[in-house]
Amino acid sequence: LSGCDSGFGQATARHLDIMGFRVFASVLDLQSPGAQELRQSCSSRLTLLQMDLTKTEDIQRVLQHIQAHTNSTGLWGLVNNAGFNDTIADAELSPLGKFRTCMEVNFFGSLELTKGLLPLLRSAGGRIVTVSSPAGDMPFPCLAAYGASKAALSLVMDTFRSELQPWGIKVSLILPGYYKTGTTCDPAFWNLHKQQLLASLPQELLQAYGEEYVEEINQQFIQFMKVAVEDLSAVVNSITEGLLAANPAVRYYPGQGLGIMYFIHRYLPYFVRDLFLKGFFINPKLPRALQREHHKDVKK
Repeated sequence: LSGCDSGFGQATARHLDIMGFRVFASVLDLQSPGAQELRQSCSSRLTLLQMDLTKTEDIQRVLQHIQAHTNSTGLWGLVNNAGFNDTIADAELSPLGKFRTCMEVNFFGSLELTKGLLPLLRSAGGRIVTVSSPAGDMPFPCLAAYGASKAALSLVMDTFRSELQPWGIKVSLILPGYYKTGTTCDPAFWNLHKQQLLASLPQELLQAYGEEYVEEINQQFIQFMKVAVEDLSAVVNSITEGLLAANPAVRYYPGQGLGIMYFIHRYLPYFVRDLFLKGFFINPKLPRALQREHHKDVKK
């Protein structure tokens, strides 16, 4: 189970431990408050492992540990939960490095871990449950880097689902709504990354969009996250069902409002979909350069 420092991973690790399972829980930092909390609240069956999904040596070390402890039994389940995003900005304003980091953690890291554990999962005819995001299915404004990595993750897991059927492995995707997890609801975290983004932008881009534009979309995002759900049990229950149900669903959608969102996405025209996502999530004001053009037109 990856990404157990906080949020869904931490809650799921605790839940599976209470149910009596042997859990291998990976954390970014063994001394983090979340890791300490798991140590104190879980049984001795739970093993905490340090893993940074951007580092092959970390992944290989975790794979070796799990292989050594499950060789005779195989591995029943893998939960790909770790995820990363620290940028709320238009795709043009998001540095290429941010796209790469999202892909490294959310896509390549999970892919490497999955491929490494497949021999153990095949011998047990086990399960793969992966936490993706509706942002990987729909073009949420200002989430291109994160959304693109989750789209790639969803697609590769769907491919695994089809290819691994003959081995008896069942693969499920979890697409949660808006939950309070880790740093996602900490305004200080987003303000810091907004300042770093502004400092890194080329002058021409800063002139075209304006600082106030970046400030505004970040303020809207922080406002949006205030309505995020604190109770993570719907997501934990979906992950658990994906691991244990005789016939788990291919996709789980824990969270409010996802039904109407997917209906609009699938059945209504593009302009309605775009209007809905802006109204629901972030609706950027006009960039500075376009405001000037608009001002000139009004004067004329």
